[in-house]
Amino acid sequence: MPSIRYSATQKFLHWFIFLLVVLVYGLTYAEGLFERGDPGRDTVWWLHMSFGLLLLALVFVRVAVRVGSGAPEDVAGTSSLGHWAAHATHFALYVLLIAIPLSGIALAALRDMPLSFFGLFTLPAPLAPNRAAVPSVQEVHELLANLILVVAGLHALAALWHHYVRHDEVLRRMMPER
Repeated sequence: MPSIRYSATQKFLHWFIFLLVVLVYGLTYAEGLFERGDPGRDTVWWLHMSFGLLLLALVFVRVAVRVGSGAPEDVAGTSSLGHWAAHATHFALYVLLIAIPLSGIALAALRDMPLSFFGLFTLPAPLAPNRAAVPSVQEVHELLANLILVVAGLHALAALWHHYVRHDEVLRRMMPER
C-alpha cells in the first residue's frame, strides 16, 4: 500500500535543503558587510561555495532517495491541471537545485577560485580560467538563484493553499511527525 506521507529521510532532506538554499542565498548579501580586500569578504564567499557544494551533494542524495522510495500518491480530488502543476514545479525545483550549484562551480573555475569544501578538500576546476566568460555565467547563476525563489515561493503558496483552503494532506505529509 503506498504511503500517504514522505519518509522521515525525505522530510529531513526537504527541510535541510530549504534551509541551505536560504543560507547560501543570504550569504551573497553578507558580502556587502565587508570592504573590498577585507578577509571577511573572502570568508563569506568560501562559506557560500562550501555550503553550495553541500547543497549539491544533498540534492543528489535526495534524488536517489526519491527514486528509491518514491513519493506519496497524489492527493485525491486534485484536478489533472493541479497534478501537472505540482509535478512540473517539483521537476523545476530539482533542475534549479542542480543547475545553480553547477553554474556556481563553473563561475568559480572561470574566476580561477579554488573550490574548497570547508577546507577539507579542494575539487579540481572543471573549466580553465576565462575572465571574459565570467559576466555571462555570473548573470546565469544569479538569474537561476532568483528563479528558485520564485518557484519555491509558488511551491510554498500551493502547499499553504492546500492546507488552509482545501484542508487536505498535501502540507501535512511533508511535516515532521509529532
